[in-house]
Amino acid sequence: MAEVPKQQTDPTEVLIELHYLPCLAYFTCLLQHEKVWLEAWESYPKQTYRNRCYVLTANKVEVLTVPVQAGSKKGAIREVRIDYNQDWIRNHWGCFQSAYGKSPYFEYYAPYLEDIYQRKPELLIELNYELLTLCLRLIGIRKEVGYNLSYEKSVSNYIFDARSLISDKKEANGTVFYKNRPYYQTFGNDFVPNLSILDLLFNQGPEARQILAESIQPAIEV
Repeated sequence: MAEVPKQQTDPTEVLIELHYLPCLAYFTCLLQHEKVWLEAWESYPKQTYRNRCYVLTANKVEVLTVPVQAGSKKGAIREVRIDYNQDWIRNHWGCFQSAYGKSPYFEYYAPYLEDIYQRKPELLIELNYELLTLCLRLIGIRKEVGYNLSYEKSVSNYIFDARSLISDKKEANGTVFYKNRPYYQTFGNDFVPNLSILDLLFNQGPEARQILAESIQPAIEV
């Protein structure tokens, strides 16, 4: 990694993996740190937020998965290739339109999102990075973001290790970084927390940053 400041009581930097259209907990984590290191050397784990997200449709919470080429699953995350032989873009985009087409800010933000899909990034890490960069810009969050240069099992004290802390597994601690702060959602009477950032952006637009700030659960001690 690059030169970093001396040890501090509260880490000002965070090391975290890239997710596909991350959930709100991911962004409340980033808000608590000045600099973001993205994990590019971990082995690819199956069935995680790295290649899937959750959105709210009229009938249920829908899981959207980016398929990856079987042969690339055994390598590091930076080598995982997206499988475009499957018609997943049309399926995802159709779900976005069905879920958020009538949301207040869909027409404003959707073209930026669609442009990334049309470019068809070859690698999963490229797609996730482009989507993360876009979402940070739309929310109005400015952070210094970079990739780590090698895999490290443990990190320095000035870096908060958030790798794999944000998970959709039932046994995961859902309160890490995030606390429930309801906002208007297009469907349903009961608020569904911690969905993809798209749910917040399409429904709340410019208010997204403030809602994220109010959703912060202070980082756990390390």
